[in-house]
Amino acid sequence: MVTIFLVRGMLIGVFAGLLSFGFAKVFAEPQIDRAIAFEEQIDKAKGEDPGPELVSRRMQSTFGLLTAVLVYGMALGGLFGLAFAVAYGRTGSLSPRLISLLLAGGGFLAIYLIPALKYPPNPPSVGQPETIVFRTQTYFLMILISLGILASAVYLRQGILSRFGNWNATLIAGASFIAVATAIILILPDINEVPDGFSAVLLWRFRLASIGTQIILWTTLGLCFGALTERSLKRL
Repeated sequence: MVTIFLVRGMLIGVFAGLLSFGFAKVFAEPQIDRAIAFEEQIDKAKGEDPGPELVSRRMQSTFGLLTAVLVYGMALGGLFGLAFAVAYGRTGSLSPRLISLLLAGGGFLAIYLIPALKYPPNPPSVGQPETIVFRTQTYFLMILISLGILASAVYLRQGILSRFGNWNATLIAGASFIAVATAIILILPDINEVPDGFSAVLLWRFRLASIGTQIILWTTLGLCFGALTERSLKRL
């Protein structure tokens, strides 16, 4: 079953990646083009020549974007399938659809939304080249911490379930997750490298497009994986 869940998750991840690619192509790529144009204007004003274009912008926005999204979706789908294999049979009477949706919601929350609240995605020309290593490290640290907080909240709920009941245990675990996540967001260092004169509207639209892309990816994973798994299990 683990192998079946893994392969199913990878295939659905590819499908989710295709849908995400379509959304990103329509809504995110135009914002990236505008951000690159802004960066070129800044370099021109400084009298600097543009650097060599190793990969054409057209290739980046088509085949490059598609490849990146599909690989990401497949990898994420595989991990999703493994997570489902761990959760299935350990969640009482919850149906496969509900387990899948809960996993997708938790994944979106811990892997994307919480880290994005602290370190939101930025288009090209936002961020200094010399800080890229530090920014990458802090972002992945935020993801690991967020996953740890979510796992701790789930463990806490299971530990107090018999004492407080389902509803109250869920509220306590949820409140604990929010409180700890908020504290971590406040403690970790801020990174604000938006250049002067950069369009706030462009930045906002890019971030909305990024959120939309992730919502499509995780929603597709949760809905499709749960539906297919429940259907296959009924045949057994």
